Amino acid sequence: MQGWGKTHIAGIIGAVIMYNNLRWTSRICLLVTVFGLVLTACGKPSPQNEPTHTASPVIAPTITTLPTKTTEPLAAVVNGEKITQMQYEAELNRYQIAIGTELATEDKQRVLDDLINQILLAQGAAESGFTVDNALVQERFNQLLDDLGDRKAFDEWMNANGYHEADFKEDLKRSIAAAWMRDHITDQVPKEMEQIHARQILLYNSENANQAMEQLNLGNDFIELAAQYDPITNGDLGWFPRGYLLDEKLEEVVFNLQPGEYSDIIQTAAGYHIVQVIERDGQHPLDDAIRLDLQEKALDDWLADRRANSQIQIITS
Repeated sequence: MQGWGKTHIAGIIGAVIMYNNLRWTSRICLLVTVFGLVLTACGKPSPQNEPTHTASPVIAPTITTLPTKTTEPLAAVVNGEKITQMQYEAELNRYQIAIGTELATEDKQRVLDDLINQILLAQGAAESGFTVDNALVQERFNQLLDDLGDRKAFDEWMNANGYHEADFKEDLKRSIAAAWMRDHITDQVPKEMEQIHARQILLYNSENANQAMEQLNLGNDFIELAAQYDPITNGDLGWFPRGYLLDEKLEEVVFNLQPGEYSDIIQTAAGYHIVQVIERDGQHPLDDAIRLDLQEKALDDWLADRRANSQIQIITS
């Protein structure tokens, strides 16, 4: 990597702050990628860092506002772990650099929520037995420097973005742990599961839906009728597992059908559905895009549960 220009190097290191402009789940992935972790989709720990135990304490949910008088001004406290006001403001500054505009109230809340989520994930990793020691942090730090090939440009970037080397390494340490926990959660989503292959006739008013149902009950072919309403896909929904359809009532009806059967009219926010099951498989490979959606949902669910059972004290206004 020797010989890269400073602009090129700054652009790559700049990805460390550009993650702020992404969904917080993507932020951790991009940050860890830039840091050069060798993990699946952002990293896997080395064998010596595999978890040795799992602990799941249940703490009564508490979200309060505390007085700001303290020797070290704080922005928040997450299960006893502090986010200082200085750390929070530095993160706000990096976010502002990333988006290039003044921060709105929702931007500030997004940054704070993201910091809290990273701490919750890192705490979950520690409880699961994954530890990040100084040697591992230094190894990743050195790897980043080797990839960039220009220590001076890196130091200039850190200075411009309010980082000292110790601060950067502390963020790196937390990101390694958070990314490990993220992968640990998402890896629980299997690659195969029970799925249904179905097609539908989707109408947008009850009158047309009733007419379609009458034609089906008179013996008209479902595929031909579906093609009239959707000539591009013939109403084919592909394969999907439980938990993928947005409407629980629709999913419950569909998964109770056998191949060849079709449902009554099911009204949802999207319209009026008549669904026919084509085939079903108890262990069908998940489509990559569907598995990614389920992984994101698993991560969101884990964080929602973790927040509900954590002591989170918001101090900054």
